[in-house]
Amino acid sequence: MAAPGVAGTAQAQEKVLRAGVTQDLDSLNPFISITRIGTDLTRLTYEYLTTYDAKDYHPVPGLAESWSTSDDKLTWTFKIRSGAKWSDGQPITSADPEFTLTKMMTNDDAATANGSFVQGWESVTAPDPQTLVIKTKQPRSTMLALDIPIVPKHVWENVTDLKAEPPLPLVGSGPFILQDYKASQFIKMKANKDYWRGAPKIDALDFVYYKNVDAEVQALKNGDIDLMSRLVPAQYDALKSDPNVKLNTGAGRRFNEILINPGATSKDGAPIGDGNPALKDIQLRKAIALSIDSKTIVDRVWGGYAVEAAGYIPPGFSEFHWPQKQKFDPAEANRMLDAAGYAKGADGVRVDKTGKALRLRLLGHAGTNLDEQSSKFVVNWLKDIGIALEPQMVSDQKVNDATTGGNFDLAVSGWNANPDPDYVLSLQTCANRPNADGKGGTPDSFLCDQEYETLYAQQAAETDRAKRVEIVKKMQQVLADRATLVLLGYDNPLEAYRADRWAPFTTQPSDGGVIMNQQGYWGYYSATPGKTTSDDNAATAESSSNTGLVLGLVGGGVVVVIAGALVFARLRRRGSADERE
Repeated sequence: MAAPGVAGTAQAQEKVLRAGVTQDLDSLNPFISITRIGTDLTRLTYEYLTTYDAKDYHPVPGLAESWSTSDDKLTWTFKIRSGAKWSDGQPITSADPEFTLTKMMTNDDAATANGSFVQGWESVTAPDPQTLVIKTKQPRSTMLALDIPIVPKHVWENVTDLKAEPPLPLVGSGPFILQDYKASQFIKMKANKDYWRGAPKIDALDFVYYKNVDAEVQALKNGDIDLMSRLVPAQYDALKSDPNVKLNTGAGRRFNEILINPGATSKDGAPIGDGNPALKDIQLRKAIALSIDSKTIVDRVWGGYAVEAAGYIPPGFSEFHWPQKQKFDPAEANRMLDAAGYAKGADGVRVDKTGKALRLRLLGHAGTNLDEQSSKFVVNWLKDIGIALEPQMVSDQKVNDATTGGNFDLAVSGWNANPDPDYVLSLQTCANRPNADGKGGTPDSFLCDQEYETLYAQQAAETDRAKRVEIVKKMQQVLADRATLVLLGYDNPLEAYRADRWAPFTTQPSDGGVIMNQQGYWGYYSATPGKTTSDDNAATAESSSNTGLVLGLVGGGVVVVIAGALVFARLRRRGSADERE
């Protein structure tokens, strides 16, 4: 038995980074997790075939050391990294990505989060332990942007329910391995000392949950946590005078929006949900879009730490961004509604084509600054065009369930975009709609439009970069024309960390980038204990080894072996459209 205090001393000597968080996880299952926090977890736990460079987002090796493609762009050959191991000591071979990708092609549950990437594929084979061959039916523009966590075949091949939660500790290949988790309390992860890029410089991360950002900021000031993101502008500005805290902000890759339910339908085209049927009228939706002022949201809600709304792809990815600013013209909106026959009643509220007053619901996330504050403006803007709006601020889980099942009129939402635009573009396709019971899909605005579908297929198959950029911009024009969503703008993530304890982190991109919620793990992997006087970022993580930090959320589960099949215990899925990746 250890002497009193020995265990505590050993723990104190560990280099542990403590990160704050205010949102829960939807799932620790990499096949179905879609939230920002859940995606952070998968990127840190599971290596992908390729990842995005910290400096400028260009594809760099991950599990694949190298790759080549045939002249017709229909066959891609990846050489899997030799000598890499899973955290349980098993070797990583081409059988692991072959299993992962084939499962996504053949199982709807496995395709829940990232199924769009394997559309149009013909086969995935592993001719030898270090070779993976993917054949596609037509050229695919996303083959070096496969945002798919590769899972260990020997763990997952006997799983009978691919929506279930895996047990802890997770078996992974990334820089950190998740060990323990308790919902709304903590997440504990340890450094993967055998990580192929080199072990992180820290031993572990304690990820601490807080009920709100105010409590999180206070914890940072008190030294109870070391790192946080998503501050509101007033908090960010207030921390500028704290000598122990360093602030960071950069161009956001997130678009924020208000969804307008156009008549939600399932994958088979059957109506679902309880959206107001008047919103099926595109003229009404366009009038609502014209009545919302992005500049006011940027100035009054985000305190200027944001960019006004234009295209669906955020300006942080300028090549694909459609720069046409969203119009604010309530006078034109009123003229449109008058012309469309939406007469105003004595109370100033318009009536729809059936004579019912236009009274709509606005769903939002309780306690979220954007939702709470912007809803007050939106209520008044819609009142100015004769539409009564009732804000309904509810839990993250209720928002997530409602927006997936079509049970809303208007809803505040948003997504983080990727350097390659395919994933967020796929959210607007017919294939991403849920099943008949409003589950099993990742829809955004329930758009199912033939022109958009045609353009989506074209951009996916277009390997000429310039031509693909033009197609993607046309798609953003279509989205604006259909008015199933109204963009609010693109907020800049506001981050803070204890500079008296940590060296500067690697940001992505290196010029004006962010630390947390990256397209990869560079910010976390670069964590270096110890005060520094340098104002520069840490060395680019791709060229440096032995650095790290991790951030993630998971849920526990029980493993039961039944007739040779591994069954994972279920965890109720939680999440929020506001937190979607």
